[in-house]
Amino acid sequence: MEVESVALGTAEFSFDPVARSCTAIFEGASGSLVKGTGSFRLGREAGMAYRGISYCIYHKAKNYGSCVAAKIPEVEHNMCVKEFCALKYCMQNVALNLFLFHSDPWLSLHSKQNILGNKRGHINMNSEASSSQASIGLSGSGALSHVYIQYPPLKCSFPGSKSLFYDDGNKLLLSPTSDQVISWKIAPFEPNVEPTSDSVSEGPVLSVRYSLDNKIIAIQRSIHEIHFWNKEKGNSFSHRCKPESEKILGFFWTDSSACNFVLVKTSGLDMLTYDSESQNIQLIESKRVNVNWYIYTHESRLVLLASGMQCKSFTGFQLSSAGIIRLPKFEMLMAKSEANSKPILAAQDVHIITVYGRIYCLQVDRVAMLLHCYRFYRDAVVPQGSLPIYSSKVSVSVVDNVLLVHQVDAKVVILYDLFAESRAPISAPLPLLLRGYPRASMFSTSSPCSKGDGRSEPQPVDEDETTIYRDGWTFLNPDLICDTRSGLLWKIHLDLDSISASSSDVPSVLEFLQRRKLEANKAKQLCLDLARTIILEHREVGIVAQSMDVLMTSYSRAIKTGSYFKGIIADKILSSDVQPAHNPRPGTDEFSRGDSSGVPIKMDSSVIPDEYTRSSTISHSDLEGKVSLSSARSKLVEGAQSSGTRIQQSSLESEVPGPSSVPLDANNLEQQESQITTAAISPDELYRFVFSSVDEEMTGDPAYLVSILVEFLRSATLERIRVYPSLYVLMIQLLARGGRFGELGLFVIDKIIEPSKEVAYQLLESGRQHPPTRKLGMDMLRQLFLHHDYVLSLLQDGYYLEALRYARKYKVCFSLSHTHLLFVMD
Repeated sequence: MEVESVALGTAEFSFDPVARSCTAIFEGASGSLVKGTGSFRLGREAGMAYRGISYCIYHKAKNYGSCVAAKIPEVEHNMCVKEFCALKYCMQNVALNLFLFHSDPWLSLHSKQNILGNKRGHINMNSEASSSQASIGLSGSGALSHVYIQYPPLKCSFPGSKSLFYDDGNKLLLSPTSDQVISWKIAPFEPNVEPTSDSVSEGPVLSVRYSLDNKIIAIQRSIHEIHFWNKEKGNSFSHRCKPESEKILGFFWTDSSACNFVLVKTSGLDMLTYDSESQNIQLIESKRVNVNWYIYTHESRLVLLASGMQCKSFTGFQLSSAGIIRLPKFEMLMAKSEANSKPILAAQDVHIITVYGRIYCLQVDRVAMLLHCYRFYRDAVVPQGSLPIYSSKVSVSVVDNVLLVHQVDAKVVILYDLFAESRAPISAPLPLLLRGYPRASMFSTSSPCSKGDGRSEPQPVDEDETTIYRDGWTFLNPDLICDTRSGLLWKIHLDLDSISASSSDVPSVLEFLQRRKLEANKAKQLCLDLARTIILEHREVGIVAQSMDVLMTSYSRAIKTGSYFKGIIADKILSSDVQPAHNPRPGTDEFSRGDSSGVPIKMDSSVIPDEYTRSSTISHSDLEGKVSLSSARSKLVEGAQSSGTRIQQSSLESEVPGPSSVPLDANNLEQQESQITTAAISPDELYRFVFSSVDEEMTGDPAYLVSILVEFLRSATLERIRVYPSLYVLMIQLLARGGRFGELGLFVIDKIIEPSKEVAYQLLESGRQHPPTRKLGMDMLRQLFLHHDYVLSLLQDGYYLEALRYARKYKVCFSLSHTHLLFVMD
């Protein structure tokens, strides 16, 4: 790999990614040349050039990300190992470990204003911080990433436990011992949650799940026996299958109206109903299919049964509250490495995900190095294309409807938004970041441990907690990572700040942010910041117009679906501290014209356009009948409240919050923000936080801002969204400030500026030096039947007799001062 060099003003910066060395040559304030290689300190002479170097690094990293994102679809699948290693090395090292602040952690790209400020300190350019790319180097706070896991994790190790099981129906992590089952509630995710225990009889445990009402524990004792344990009564019941002809592959509980327990065997599915009162299990229906293995997610209520020599033939059943739906049989694509080879599809290479209310199946093709995507409908399974992969081991996660493809061998994550038309990645591949780890542990040693003789000896770093993509990691649906070796559970998060700062395509970034739900408040703030920034930077009017179209379309959809009304109270509380300078509209008038109904809808339809509303098993309306997704999940969480004994209970406050106060997958830090369910931005918010502040900061000719406001009005008009008078008032002020009274008159006459009392008064104010404009304001008062205001305006202009005649005609009551009365008598 060649050494790259770039010049910025009087500074030259060179970077060798292979040798991991950096050289900077620049001219100091006194004219002397200053050169630094490796590790150096920026002195007084070099202080001026430090800002230029940081600015250069920012643009190099940004260009690198855009380049990699553009080249990913073009990378050949048969690339040699040397090229692949070089690509992986670039992904992990370019601009990630160049600079480590000695006193402060690395500031991310979206905080570049702080980097370009007067911050000084030591810059370490040697290779100490990157000695271990798989552990500390990728988990430090100095790394750049779009996806991160937050320290500390949930520690789920327990003495005497040998295995961990995930009960996705109740959002429980289970750890059975010889005579009890230890469970941790993971929704909402709280690292310090205390486990609960339930006593069971001794015996082997192949699998374990709680019933959805949390009263029965089902334990698979062998490949032929399921053991049911009643927590309330303390009795048990066993169910056996025919040992000579079939084996039990697994089981799960369901909320289907037809049955509540499903047994998956090599001979097919058994739909059962378990009665806890009579301790009896009844067979409702059997689905006879030869099964090699199966996958199931409670989120989709979909089970896929693999059969055939290559395990690529699938039969699917969806068990919803509306009944049981059998999907058409289909086969997955598999490439052959040789002419006569027949690769076998493994269960870990097939994933069921739910994105934007749609159910997809992802299949890893290791030979073709592709990730095939299928979408499920009631009557068809439709291929949706393929995504390239760059690792022999791939796992997937879904965070806030964003698909995360973990390239485990390369130790990077690639993000996709399946709702977008393009199948290109959202951003460049970057490592998974461990955030919040103690700073003392970011180096090879942590805090020293004192000895008896007064000397201190450093303690080694716990590699189990810092190693990224270690062998014991298991990815759980949809956004969890379980470290089965160390007994740790991590939750995956998106860094919306880094994602928004990694792309220069502002309309696309705004579309992505507007679709975010988990961190809707942060997404809204980022959208406001982006809109404000592109105006301050005087971007092309076309780009700003596209951005306004995105924001207004999203707001219109949120109004129509009702999702915007759910967060109005929280939104007003959030913005109550910032009052606008001109806010004439009443506080309750927050809706668009012709759309005053605030009926909430299901989550799955809040972001899906009309062309996707065809009958499909993908929607949660099919899964839950006429019950919304949020209410269904609340029922699951309520049913998951364990009645077992609290272990090491310290206080009542340590109880896990109920579903009524915290959403399913929010942590305690998100409880207050969780009330805002959409990132949609109203016109009033755009005025208060974008246009009004931009007007105060922009200098010079206001024509650019006027053109932006015109484009905004065009977007709002197309979506039939009401614009409040404060925005028209600002437009009048800008036009008058630029002396463009002719255009102002045309805007008023053609109703581009809609009439209102506030607009009329602003026309009167701006027309003090231009009588025709003031006359427009007077005429607007008459058109709006504001007789009292019109009479007062006549009196202010000295037209006393005309004011009296008008008051007599329209019976306007007002009082004349002594001075006014003398003028009238004269």
